[in-house]
Amino acid sequence: MKKFLFLLSALIICPITFSSETPPATVPQNIMFEDCTKLFAVNKEKLFYLTLASLSANRFLIDEVQTTNGYVIFSVNKSSYLATVAGIDNANSILKITPCNNVYNFPPGIVTNTFKYIDLNLNTDIKS
Repeated sequence: MKKFLFLLSALIICPITFSSETPPATVPQNIMFEDCTKLFAVNKEKLFYLTLASLSANRFLIDEVQTTNGYVIFSVNKSSYLATVAGIDNANSILKITPCNNVYNFPPGIVTNTFKYIDLNLNTDIKS
């Protein structure tokens, strides 16, 4: 009985808190600039179309598309973001997603979900 009372009093005095190592993807947090860029093993044109498909699949509002320069401006929760596609060579290109207001305190799911969708659909054929 004494052990039970001691254990009960210890739990009351010292509450146990559980914390996750990473906050959820929907909570705004400071994002490193390096986490906003990713290299893909596809050409610039295919990555551009995969980026458009990813933004659409994630239900982000596409505000402006510029195919010649390879960028897309899109909105999420009244915040604007710029997705820029740049070709490195014929087989590799890079995607950079940055906030238009240069405040890197936003939900990381915007970047990670876009990159995950592109990774999952990297080998799909794009039909004209």
